Amino acid sequence: MKKLLLIALISPFFTEGQVNFTASNLPIVVINTNGQTILDDPRIVCDMGIIYNGNGIFNSINDTFNEYNGKISIEYRGSTSQGFPKKPYALETQKANGDNNNVSILGMPKENDWILYAPYTDKSLLRNVLTFDIGRKMGSYASRTQFCELVIDSVYQGVYVFMEKLKRDKNRIDIARLDSNDLAGDSLTGGYIIKVDKFTATGSWWDSWQSNYNTIGGNSLTIQYHYPESDDMLPQQKSYIESYVDSFEYALSASFFADTTIGYNKYIDVNSFIDFYIVNELARNIDGYRLSTFMYKDRRSNGGKLTMGPLWDFNLAFGNLDYSNGGDPTGWVVNSVFGGDHPFWFERLLDDTTYQNKLKCRWEYLRERSFSQDSIFNFIDSISFYLDSAQQRNFQRWNLLSPFFQEEIDILKDWLEDRLLWLDSNMPGNCYITNPIE
Repeated sequence: MKKLLLIALISPFFTEGQVNFTASNLPIVVINTNGQTILDDPRIVCDMGIIYNGNGIFNSINDTFNEYNGKISIEYRGSTSQGFPKKPYALETQKANGDNNNVSILGMPKENDWILYAPYTDKSLLRNVLTFDIGRKMGSYASRTQFCELVIDSVYQGVYVFMEKLKRDKNRIDIARLDSNDLAGDSLTGGYIIKVDKFTATGSWWDSWQSNYNTIGGNSLTIQYHYPESDDMLPQQKSYIESYVDSFEYALSASFFADTTIGYNKYIDVNSFIDFYIVNELARNIDGYRLSTFMYKDRRSNGGKLTMGPLWDFNLAFGNLDYSNGGDPTGWVVNSVFGGDHPFWFERLLDDTTYQNKLKCRWEYLRERSFSQDSIFNFIDSISFYLDSAQQRNFQRWNLLSPFFQEEIDILKDWLEDRLLWLDSNMPGNCYITNPIE
Protein backbone atom coordinates (compact mmCIF):
# COMPACT_ATOMS: atom_id res chain seq x y z
CA MET A 1 0.00 0.00 0.00
CA LYS A 2 1.36 3.41 -0.90
CA LYS A 3 2.24 5.83 1.83
CA LEU A 4 0.05 8.80 2.55
CA LEU A 5 2.90 11.24 3.00
CA LEU A 6 4.57 13.64 0.64
CA ILE A 7 7.60 12.33 -1.24
CA ALA A 8 9.85 14.45 0.99
CA LEU A 9 9.67 11.72 3.60
CA ILE A 10 11.50 9.24 1.43
CA SER A 11 14.81 10.83 2.37
CA PRO A 12 16.23 12.03 5.70
CA PHE A 13 15.01 15.51 6.49
CA PHE A 14 16.00 18.36 8.75
CA THR A 15 13.95 20.55 11.05
CA GLU A 16 14.59 23.18 13.69
CA GLY A 17 17.60 22.00 15.64
CA GLN A 18 18.85 20.05 12.61
CA VAL A 19 17.38 16.67 13.55
CA ASN A 20 18.38 14.00 11.09
CA PHE A 21 15.57 11.51 11.58
CA THR A 22 15.73 8.28 9.62
CA ALA A 23 14.93 5.47 12.06
CA SER A 24 13.90 4.72 15.62
CA ASN A 25 13.51 1.87 18.07
CA LEU A 26 10.18 3.54 18.93
CA PRO A 27 7.07 3.34 16.73
CA ILE A 28 6.97 6.17 14.20
CA VAL A 29 3.71 8.11 13.79
CA VAL A 30 3.41 10.11 10.58
CA ILE A 31 0.60 12.63 9.97
CA ASN A 32 -0.09 14.42 6.71
CA THR A 33 -2.54 17.32 7.03
CA ASN A 34 -2.78 17.74 3.23
CA GLY A 35 -2.08 21.46 3.55
CA GLN A 36 -4.54 22.13 6.36
CA THR A 37 -3.82 23.78 9.71
CA ILE A 38 -4.48 21.86 12.91
CA LEU A 39 -6.64 23.91 15.28
CA ASP A 40 -8.09 23.63 18.76
CA ASP A 41 -11.54 23.43 17.18
CA PRO A 42 -12.87 22.19 14.83
CA ARG A 43 -11.01 19.00 14.03
CA ILE A 44 -9.58 18.53 10.58
CA VAL A 45 -9.62 15.27 8.63
CA CYS A 46 -6.23 14.10 7.43
CA ASP A 47 -4.05 10.98 7.05
CA MET A 48 -2.03 9.04 9.59
CA GLY A 49 0.37 6.16 9.19
CA ILE A 50 2.22 4.24 11.89
CA ILE A 51 5.37 2.20 11.41
CA TYR A 52 5.99 -0.47 14.04
CA ASN A 53 7.96 -3.60 13.21
CA GLY A 54 7.78 -5.14 16.67
CA ASN A 55 9.51 -4.93 20.01
CA GLY A 56 13.28 -4.62 19.65
CA ILE A 57 13.16 -4.12 15.86
CA PHE A 58 14.14 -0.78 14.39
CA ASN A 59 11.59 1.20 12.41
CA SER A 60 12.72 3.15 9.35
CA ILE A 61 11.00 6.21 7.96
CA ASN A 62 11.08 4.38 4.60
CA ASP A 63 9.14 1.38 5.91
CA THR A 64 5.54 0.70 4.95
CA PHE A 65 2.83 1.87 7.31
CA ASN A 66 2.03 -1.47 8.93
CA GLU A 67 0.36 -0.54 12.23
CA TYR A 68 -2.17 1.98 10.89
CA ASN A 69 -2.71 3.58 7.50
CA GLY A 70 -5.85 5.62 7.18
CA LYS A 71 -7.93 8.65 8.01
CA ILE A 72 -8.07 10.53 11.30
CA SER A 73 -9.69 13.68 12.59
CA ILE A 74 -7.34 15.71 14.78
CA GLU A 75 -7.23 18.83 16.93
CA TYR A 76 -5.14 20.37 19.69
CA ARG A 77 -6.00 19.26 23.19
CA GLY A 78 -5.19 20.38 26.71
CA SER A 79 -5.37 23.75 28.42
CA THR A 80 -2.04 25.27 29.50
CA SER A 81 -0.17 22.78 27.32
CA GLN A 82 -1.66 24.26 24.15
CA GLY A 83 0.55 27.29 24.71
CA PHE A 84 3.75 25.24 24.48
CA PRO A 85 5.65 24.98 21.19
CA LYS A 86 5.37 21.19 21.34
CA LYS A 87 1.63 20.67 20.85
CA PRO A 88 -0.56 17.92 22.30
CA TYR A 89 -3.22 16.36 20.07
CA ALA A 90 -6.51 14.48 20.33
CA LEU A 91 -7.40 12.29 17.39
CA GLU A 92 -10.06 9.90 16.22
CA THR A 93 -9.40 7.04 13.82
CA GLN A 94 -11.99 7.15 11.03
CA LYS A 95 -13.17 5.23 8.02
CA ALA A 96 -13.13 6.89 4.61
CA ASN A 97 -16.80 7.81 4.99
CA GLY A 98 -16.18 9.53 8.34
CA ASP A 99 -17.54 6.75 10.57
CA ASN A 100 -15.63 5.72 13.67
CA ASN A 101 -12.88 3.21 12.97
CA ASN A 102 -12.36 1.07 16.05
CA VAL A 103 -8.87 -0.36 15.72
CA SER A 104 -6.18 -1.79 17.94
CA ILE A 105 -3.08 0.43 17.90
CA LEU A 106 0.29 -0.53 19.34
CA GLY A 107 -1.18 -3.40 21.31
CA MET A 108 -3.98 -1.38 22.90
CA PRO A 109 -7.60 -2.63 22.73
CA LYS A 110 -9.77 -1.53 19.81
CA GLU A 111 -11.16 1.99 20.03
CA ASN A 112 -11.30 5.17 17.97
CA ASP A 113 -10.44 7.95 20.47
CA TRP A 114 -6.74 8.51 21.14
CA ILE A 115 -4.30 11.10 22.44
CA LEU A 116 -0.82 12.11 21.36
CA TYR A 117 0.52 13.45 24.64
CA ALA A 118 3.49 15.81 24.29
CA PRO A 119 5.91 15.67 27.25
CA TYR A 120 7.29 19.21 27.37
CA THR A 121 7.54 20.56 30.92
CA ASP A 122 8.48 17.06 32.07
CA LYS A 123 12.07 16.67 30.93
CA SER A 124 12.22 13.06 32.08
CA LEU A 125 9.43 12.45 29.51
CA LEU A 126 7.98 9.69 31.68
CA ARG A 127 6.08 11.04 34.71
CA ASN A 128 2.62 10.37 33.31
CA VAL A 129 3.64 6.97 31.97
CA LEU A 130 5.13 6.09 35.36
CA THR A 131 1.93 7.17 37.15
CA PHE A 132 -0.34 5.16 34.91
CA ASP A 133 1.90 2.10 35.32
CA ILE A 134 1.68 2.51 39.09
CA GLY A 135 -2.11 2.79 38.86
CA ARG A 136 -2.43 -0.41 36.84
CA LYS A 137 -0.15 -2.30 39.23
CA MET A 138 -2.46 -1.21 42.05
CA GLY A 139 -5.30 -2.97 40.25
CA SER A 140 -7.17 -0.07 38.64
CA TYR A 141 -7.65 1.03 35.06
CA ALA A 142 -5.24 3.69 33.83
CA SER A 143 -4.69 4.84 30.27
CA ARG A 144 -2.47 2.46 28.31
CA THR A 145 0.53 4.15 26.72
CA GLN A 146 3.21 3.68 24.09
CA PHE A 147 6.12 6.03 23.43
CA CYS A 148 6.56 7.02 19.80
CA GLU A 149 8.25 9.63 17.61
CA LEU A 150 5.98 11.95 15.67
CA VAL A 151 6.32 13.55 12.24
CA ILE A 152 3.75 16.05 10.93
CA ASP A 153 3.97 17.27 7.34
CA SER A 154 7.60 16.20 7.05
CA VAL A 155 8.57 18.04 10.27
CA TYR A 156 9.99 15.99 13.13
CA GLN A 157 8.07 16.76 16.35
CA GLY A 158 9.93 14.68 18.95
CA VAL A 159 8.99 12.02 21.49
CA TYR A 160 5.27 11.64 22.15
CA VAL A 161 3.10 9.23 24.07
CA PHE A 162 0.35 7.53 22.08
CA MET A 163 -2.32 6.77 24.66
CA GLU A 164 -5.96 6.04 25.40
CA LYS A 165 -8.40 8.88 25.91
CA LEU A 166 -10.48 8.51 29.08
CA LYS A 167 -13.98 7.41 28.11
CA ARG A 168 -16.67 4.89 28.91
CA ASP A 169 -15.71 1.64 27.22
CA LYS A 170 -15.50 -2.00 28.24
CA ASN A 171 -11.70 -1.79 27.95
CA ARG A 172 -11.38 1.67 29.55
CA ILE A 173 -13.79 3.00 32.18
CA ASP A 174 -15.99 -0.06 32.29
CA ILE A 175 -19.37 1.23 33.43
CA ALA A 176 -22.88 0.96 32.04
CA ARG A 177 -23.89 3.01 29.05
CA LEU A 178 -26.34 5.79 29.97
CA ASP A 179 -28.87 6.45 27.21
CA SER A 180 -31.61 9.03 26.81
CA ASN A 181 -34.27 6.52 27.90
CA ASP A 182 -32.47 5.65 31.15
CA LEU A 183 -34.65 7.83 33.33
CA ALA A 184 -35.78 5.65 36.21
CA GLY A 185 -34.93 2.62 38.29
CA ASP A 186 -31.56 0.91 38.16
CA SER A 187 -30.73 2.25 34.69
CA LEU A 188 -30.80 5.84 36.00
CA THR A 189 -28.14 5.07 38.62
CA GLY A 190 -25.24 4.66 36.17
CA GLY A 191 -22.98 5.10 34.48
CA TYR A 192 -21.62 8.56 35.05
CA ILE A 193 -18.15 10.06 34.80
CA ILE A 194 -17.60 13.41 36.52
CA LYS A 195 -14.54 15.47 37.32
CA VAL A 196 -13.05 18.40 39.20
CA ASP A 197 -10.99 20.32 36.66
CA LYS A 198 -10.41 23.65 34.99
CA PHE A 199 -12.67 24.63 32.13
CA THR A 200 -11.17 24.25 28.67
CA ALA A 201 -12.45 25.32 25.28
CA THR A 202 -14.95 22.45 25.42
CA GLY A 203 -16.27 23.19 28.90
CA SER A 204 -18.31 26.01 30.43
CA TRP A 205 -20.34 26.66 33.52
CA TRP A 206 -23.43 24.98 32.02
CA ASP A 207 -21.41 21.74 31.76
CA SER A 208 -21.15 21.58 35.54
CA TRP A 209 -22.83 22.19 38.86
CA GLN A 210 -21.87 23.87 42.11
CA SER A 211 -21.49 21.63 45.12
CA ASN A 212 -23.39 22.60 48.25
CA TYR A 213 -20.12 22.17 50.16
CA ASN A 214 -17.13 24.46 49.73
CA THR A 215 -13.50 23.53 49.26
CA ILE A 216 -11.08 23.42 52.18
CA GLY A 217 -10.37 27.11 51.66
CA GLY A 218 -14.04 28.07 51.63
CA ASN A 219 -14.27 28.51 47.86
CA SER A 220 -17.06 27.16 45.69
CA LEU A 221 -16.49 23.64 44.40
CA THR A 222 -17.45 23.09 40.77
CA ILE A 223 -18.01 19.55 39.51
CA GLN A 224 -18.20 18.90 35.77
CA TYR A 225 -20.08 16.30 33.75
CA HIS A 226 -17.71 14.22 31.62
CA TYR A 227 -19.86 11.28 30.53
CA PRO A 228 -22.42 11.67 29.23
CA GLU A 229 -21.59 15.13 27.94
CA SER A 230 -23.80 17.85 29.35
CA ASP A 231 -25.69 18.34 26.08
CA ASP A 232 -26.56 14.64 25.98
CA MET A 233 -27.88 14.45 29.55
CA LEU A 234 -31.52 14.83 30.46
CA PRO A 235 -32.61 16.77 33.56
CA GLN A 236 -33.44 13.56 35.47
CA GLN A 237 -29.91 12.26 34.91
CA LYS A 238 -28.23 15.48 35.98
CA SER A 239 -30.45 15.65 39.01
CA TYR A 240 -29.62 12.06 39.97
CA ILE A 241 -25.82 12.36 39.91
CA GLU A 242 -25.88 15.78 41.57
CA SER A 243 -28.14 14.47 44.35
CA TYR A 244 -25.96 11.41 44.81
CA VAL A 245 -22.78 13.46 45.26
CA ASP A 246 -24.64 15.85 47.54
CA SER A 247 -25.78 12.92 49.71
CA PHE A 248 -22.19 11.70 49.94
CA GLU A 249 -20.94 15.14 50.94
CA TYR A 250 -23.73 15.57 53.48
CA ALA A 251 -22.94 12.20 55.06
CA LEU A 252 -19.22 12.96 55.09
CA SER A 253 -19.70 16.33 56.76
CA ALA A 254 -22.18 15.06 59.34
CA SER A 255 -21.43 13.99 62.91
CA PHE A 256 -22.29 10.39 61.94
CA PHE A 257 -19.83 10.41 59.00
CA ALA A 258 -17.91 7.33 60.23
CA ASP A 259 -21.03 5.20 60.69
CA THR A 260 -20.62 2.24 58.36
CA THR A 261 -24.33 2.13 57.53
CA ILE A 262 -25.38 5.75 57.00
CA GLY A 263 -22.02 7.53 56.80
CA TYR A 264 -19.68 8.03 53.86
CA ASN A 265 -19.20 4.26 53.37
CA LYS A 266 -22.72 4.07 51.97
CA TYR A 267 -21.80 6.24 48.99
CA ILE A 268 -18.16 5.71 47.99
CA ASP A 269 -15.74 2.97 47.08
CA VAL A 270 -13.44 3.66 50.02
CA ASN A 271 -10.53 1.67 48.62
CA SER A 272 -10.47 3.83 45.47
CA PHE A 273 -10.30 7.00 47.59
CA ILE A 274 -7.39 5.52 49.55
CA ASP A 275 -5.49 4.59 46.39
CA PHE A 276 -6.15 7.97 44.80
CA TYR A 277 -4.84 9.70 47.92
CA ILE A 278 -1.74 7.49 48.06
CA VAL A 279 -0.71 8.11 44.45
CA ASN A 280 -1.27 11.87 44.64
CA GLU A 281 0.73 12.06 47.85
CA LEU A 282 3.49 9.75 46.59
CA ALA A 283 3.86 12.05 43.57
CA ARG A 284 3.28 15.19 45.65
CA ASN A 285 1.06 16.17 42.74
CA ILE A 286 0.56 19.93 42.97
CA ASP A 287 -2.49 19.62 40.69
CA GLY A 288 -3.87 16.74 42.74
CA TYR A 289 -7.45 16.82 44.05
CA ARG A 290 -8.24 20.22 42.46
CA LEU A 291 -7.55 19.49 38.76
CA SER A 292 -7.80 16.44 36.49
CA THR A 293 -9.63 14.60 39.27
CA PHE A 294 -11.95 12.02 37.70
CA MET A 295 -14.67 9.96 39.36
CA TYR A 296 -17.19 7.50 38.01
CA LYS A 297 -20.33 5.75 39.17
CA ASP A 298 -21.76 2.54 37.76
CA ARG A 299 -25.32 1.29 38.14
CA ARG A 300 -26.53 0.21 41.56
CA SER A 301 -26.75 -3.39 40.29
CA ASN A 302 -23.01 -3.25 39.50
CA GLY A 303 -21.94 -1.87 42.87
CA GLY A 304 -23.03 1.67 42.17
CA LYS A 305 -20.72 3.61 44.49
CA LEU A 306 -18.74 6.73 43.62
CA THR A 307 -15.24 5.61 42.64
CA MET A 308 -12.12 7.77 42.33
CA GLY A 309 -10.09 7.64 39.14
CA PRO A 310 -8.71 7.06 36.65
CA LEU A 311 -5.44 8.86 37.39
CA TRP A 312 -4.68 11.70 35.00
CA ASP A 313 -2.12 14.46 34.36
CA PHE A 314 0.92 14.07 36.63
CA ASN A 315 3.41 15.98 34.46
CA LEU A 316 4.10 18.52 37.24
CA ALA A 317 4.36 15.85 39.95
CA PHE A 318 7.30 13.93 41.41
CA GLY A 319 9.24 17.09 42.24
CA ASN A 320 8.87 18.67 38.79
CA LEU A 321 8.05 22.14 40.05
CA ASP A 322 10.18 25.06 41.21
CA TYR A 323 7.45 27.01 43.07
CA SER A 324 5.03 26.44 45.96
CA ASN A 325 7.44 23.89 47.45
CA GLY A 326 6.72 21.60 44.52
CA GLY A 327 10.24 20.20 44.62
CA ASP A 328 10.16 19.47 48.36
CA PRO A 329 9.94 15.70 49.03
CA THR A 330 8.32 16.35 52.42
CA GLY A 331 4.84 17.52 53.38
CA TRP A 332 1.31 16.80 52.24
CA VAL A 333 -0.28 18.01 49.01
CA VAL A 334 -3.78 17.72 50.47
CA ASN A 335 -3.16 20.70 52.78
CA SER A 336 -0.50 22.48 50.70
CA VAL A 337 -0.58 26.07 49.46
CA PHE A 338 -3.15 25.00 46.86
CA GLY A 339 -5.12 23.00 49.40
CA GLY A 340 -7.73 25.75 49.62
CA ASP A 341 -8.95 24.62 46.19
CA HIS A 342 -9.33 20.98 47.20
CA PRO A 343 -12.65 19.28 47.98
CA PHE A 344 -12.93 18.76 51.73
CA TRP A 345 -13.37 15.02 51.21
CA PHE A 346 -9.85 13.73 51.72
CA GLU A 347 -9.06 15.74 54.82
CA ARG A 348 -12.40 14.78 56.37
CA LEU A 349 -11.89 11.08 55.66
CA LEU A 350 -8.68 11.23 57.68
CA ASP A 351 -10.76 12.16 60.74
CA ASP A 352 -11.98 8.56 60.78
CA THR A 353 -9.56 6.27 62.61
CA THR A 354 -10.80 3.24 60.70
CA TYR A 355 -10.07 5.00 57.41
CA GLN A 356 -6.61 5.99 58.64
CA ASN A 357 -5.80 2.41 59.56
CA LYS A 358 -6.94 1.12 56.18
CA LEU A 359 -4.76 3.77 54.56
CA LYS A 360 -1.75 2.70 56.61
CA CYS A 361 -2.27 -0.97 55.79
CA ARG A 362 -2.61 -0.25 52.09
CA TRP A 363 0.58 1.80 52.16
CA GLU A 364 2.55 -0.94 53.90
CA TYR A 365 1.16 -3.56 51.53
CA LEU A 366 2.17 -1.55 48.46
CA ARG A 367 5.61 -0.72 49.83
CA GLU A 368 6.43 -4.42 49.90
CA ARG A 369 5.32 -4.79 46.30
CA SER A 370 4.82 -2.26 43.47
CA PHE A 371 5.83 0.69 45.66
CA SER A 372 9.15 -0.78 46.65
CA GLN A 373 12.03 1.44 45.61
CA ASP A 374 13.48 -1.33 43.44
CA SER A 375 10.19 -1.84 41.60
CA ILE A 376 9.72 1.85 40.83
CA PHE A 377 13.37 2.44 39.94
CA ASN A 378 13.51 -0.62 37.67
CA PHE A 379 10.58 0.75 35.69
CA ILE A 380 12.14 4.21 35.43
CA ASP A 381 15.48 2.73 34.34
CA SER A 382 13.84 0.51 31.72
CA ILE A 383 11.99 3.47 30.20
CA SER A 384 15.03 5.77 30.24
CA PHE A 385 17.07 3.04 28.49
CA TYR A 386 14.28 2.56 25.94
CA LEU A 387 14.23 6.32 25.23
CA ASP A 388 17.99 6.80 25.11
CA SER A 389 18.31 7.51 21.37
CA ALA A 390 14.90 9.13 20.88
CA GLN A 391 15.34 11.58 23.77
CA GLN A 392 18.48 12.96 22.12
CA ARG A 393 16.50 13.83 19.00
CA ASN A 394 13.64 15.20 21.11
CA PHE A 395 15.88 17.64 22.96
CA GLN A 396 17.66 18.57 19.76
CA ARG A 397 14.24 19.51 18.40
CA TRP A 398 13.13 21.22 21.63
CA ASN A 399 16.07 22.86 23.38
CA LEU A 400 14.86 22.40 26.96
CA LEU A 401 17.55 20.54 28.86
CA SER A 402 19.99 22.26 31.17
CA PRO A 403 21.26 19.06 32.78
CA PHE A 404 21.50 16.00 30.55
CA PHE A 405 18.61 13.53 30.28
CA GLN A 406 20.29 11.02 32.59
CA GLU A 407 20.71 13.76 35.18
CA GLU A 408 16.95 14.41 34.97
CA ILE A 409 16.34 10.71 35.60
CA ASP A 410 18.74 10.73 38.56
CA ILE A 411 17.06 13.84 40.01
CA LEU A 412 13.69 12.11 39.75
CA LYS A 413 14.97 8.96 41.45
CA ASP A 414 16.70 10.90 44.23
CA TRP A 415 13.49 12.83 44.89
CA LEU A 416 11.44 9.64 44.94
CA GLU A 417 13.81 7.96 47.38
CA ASP A 418 13.41 10.86 49.81
CA ARG A 419 9.65 10.98 49.27
CA LEU A 420 9.15 7.28 49.98
CA LEU A 421 11.10 7.53 53.22
CA TRP A 422 9.16 10.60 54.34
CA LEU A 423 5.84 8.90 53.67
CA ASP A 424 7.00 5.78 55.52
CA SER A 425 7.55 7.92 58.59
CA ASN A 426 4.47 10.11 58.29
CA MET A 427 1.62 8.07 56.80
CA PRO A 428 -1.19 8.27 59.38
CA GLY A 429 -2.88 5.28 60.97
CA ASN A 430 -1.88 1.96 62.46
CA CYS A 431 -2.11 -1.31 60.57
CA TYR A 432 -3.68 -4.07 62.61
CA ILE A 433 -5.34 -6.09 59.86
CA THR A 434 -3.56 -8.92 58.10
CA ASN A 435 -5.37 -8.79 54.75
CA PRO A 436 -5.29 -5.21 53.40
CA ILE A 437 -6.69 -4.02 50.09
CA GLU A 438 -5.38 -6.09 47.20
